[in-house]
Amino acid sequence: MVEMSRRSLIAGAAGVALMASACTTKATALPANDFVTVEGLHFKHKGLTYRFVGANIWYGAYLGAPAAFGNRERLLKELDDLKGLGVTNLRVLASSELSLINNSLDPAFSSKNKGVYNQDLLNGLDFLLAEMAKRDMKAVLYLTNFWEWSGGMMAYLDYTTGKFINNGDPKYPWPAFADYASQFYSDKVAVGLYHDYVRMLVSRTNSVTKTAYIDDPTIMSWQLSNEPRPGGGPEVAAKNMPVYLQWITQTTNLIRSLDKNHLVSLGHEGLMGAVGNEQFVIDAHKDIDYLTAHIWPQNWSWVDGKDLPGTFAAGEAKVRKYIDDHIAMAEKIKKPLVFEEFGFPRDDVAYEPGTPTIWKDKFYSMIYDAVETAVKTQGPVMGSNFWAWGGAGRALNKDYHMRRGETAYVGDPPHEPQGWYSVFNTDASTQALIKAHAEAIKAVK
Repeated sequence: MVEMSRRSLIAGAAGVALMASACTTKATALPANDFVTVEGLHFKHKGLTYRFVGANIWYGAYLGAPAAFGNRERLLKELDDLKGLGVTNLRVLASSELSLINNSLDPAFSSKNKGVYNQDLLNGLDFLLAEMAKRDMKAVLYLTNFWEWSGGMMAYLDYTTGKFINNGDPKYPWPAFADYASQFYSDKVAVGLYHDYVRMLVSRTNSVTKTAYIDDPTIMSWQLSNEPRPGGGPEVAAKNMPVYLQWITQTTNLIRSLDKNHLVSLGHEGLMGAVGNEQFVIDAHKDIDYLTAHIWPQNWSWVDGKDLPGTFAAGEAKVRKYIDDHIAMAEKIKKPLVFEEFGFPRDDVAYEPGTPTIWKDKFYSMIYDAVETAVKTQGPVMGSNFWAWGGAGRALNKDYHMRRGETAYVGDPPHEPQGWYSVFNTDASTQALIKAHAEAIKAVK
């Protein structure tokens, strides 16, 4: 999710056993059509074109954990509510790295202790996938984060160098955080720790279903990272491109050496994640199965949240161009395209459930209309995932920020005010748009 000021999350505790239930298993060669595949510009599933309406629910494994920080009863209700809206695809955080970085989550899937992983969170992910399968949902699982909110690449650098930068620290103005985080790609030890985690998770067997992850068609895609950027500024990004591309190729090859069944995606924002350089985006997707794009008008200063009536039209024009540019890019590289993150504030940047969403609804309508139009042309657009499902979650603190160890999960991670971009279970008008879009996509032949 988001740009500059966005994206910071998970660091956690709990070093628990080594990978007891994460045993390596060989694929049993299930029929190819049980899994989502790519055929030209389209996804295919069971012989049909696979299109979807999706949501982001980063905290799914956290709710699913059999621990004090979990809440399986709530998770089941959230999944039922999403299914009722016609949502069939969920993008989920499947890795987090424990760190002292500001605004990062605790607990986390992994920590500085090599090879020690949080079994409660892994079992939470197992439970989530098992329940998604019952509801005929597909999962996109991202395996680390460029931003601090889940520890991410900055946490790995902390593990190997003992140094990190807090995003938003006035001593390190933008783009210092992004430039420093991008050193991850050239740190062989840090990448090695990340690859250890990838290897463990891809090779895992689900403790609930007893099915190897590699054999589970509930998983649509392994995603290398959330919003991995080659750097914050143009010079650093250009300098880092060789090691950045090497990291993509090495990680993709690692996953495919373990798993022949699932797609591999990058988790990329598109042009805004590549300092506006189209060739950088194209090069980054050379070994990747499909293109992704994220759309954040307020984060990118395309609209002013405090003056949405006066700035929406100009922002809308930029969003439409961004959509068109990425459709053209997908057609150029002949791969499917997913708008897997898009978010917009409530009116006047309010955070409370029940406050108006007039402009947010206009934005969702614009995105969904663009997706429906693109889908009807049989082009590369295969789906979208709104950011994010807040459901029954509610902020506990007056400043709307989540504290370490709190379990009031909403769509907005700890580095952001809870409610900023969330769709709550009381947001009737926004939910109506999602449901109508799902019906429209389902009707496309």
